Amino acid sequence: MAVHASELGWPSYRTRPVERWQGSAHDRQEDCVAEEAPIALMYNGEPHVVMLATPLDLEDFALGFSLTEAIVASAAEVESIRVYQRAEGIEVRMRIPAARCQAASDKGRNLAGRTGCGLCGARTIQQAMRRPAPVDRGVQVSSSELVRVLTELSDHQKLNRITGAVHAAAWAVPGQGIESVREDIGRHNALDKLIGALARRGVDFGDGFVVVTSRASYEMVQKCASVGIGFLAAISAPTGLAVRLAEDAGVTLIGFARGNNHVVYANPQRLRHDET
Repeated sequence: MAVHASELGWPSYRTRPVERWQGSAHDRQEDCVAEEAPIALMYNGEPHVVMLATPLDLEDFALGFSLTEAIVASAAEVESIRVYQRAEGIEVRMRIPAARCQAASDKGRNLAGRTGCGLCGARTIQQAMRRPAPVDRGVQVSSSELVRVLTELSDHQKLNRITGAVHAAAWAVPGQGIESVREDIGRHNALDKLIGALARRGVDFGDGFVVVTSRASYEMVQKCASVGIGFLAAISAPTGLAVRLAEDAGVTLIGFARGNNHVVYANPQRLRHDET
């Protein structure tokens, strides 16, 4: 039977007994441990890839993955999403146009996607290094707005506050602050979940910007550019490949965004520094 992700019996975390040590002293306590589950993404009944992900917001994940991997061109092409509980994992079944399904089958991944890997299972270099069209516009973000979002982000990381083990991807709009946050063990999954959630709401990707609690890898820039997000800030470092893609794709890429500090690596025109 199809169920909504929130109704799954697979929890996002579990409580376990642990021994907590501090120096030579220790005692037994309860600790909350983040869960990950194998998530099989299927199109028109055909398996495409199995990802390890936090079993939350799986409809968002499925739609976001479909968009950022260019399996569909718009949210409207995903006719239905159904989530099924299985004994050893979860299946997410989607209905998409037959032509899209055939194209997805041609480039289906042949390995399980690990939690921290965005390109695992890609069959060719061309498939892995897909170059999205340049972002032709984007939001203007002030430095004070960026700092404010970074300061507020931890308050929105509910699962991480409990477990300390998950990444977050946040969507913010200048003047309105953080509007959506998605969390996952995998940083790529968190971003896919966020993009899927925004697409389900019909959000204009040119109206806001994304902040992620991870490094800025090539795949993170690729995912943003593929849907028209022109501003990505990461709390850790970018990779060289990510910087080059951001330059080519017209994405403003910021790294080491922590408190009042940040480093602009590509396309600084969208970041407006406040008058002092």
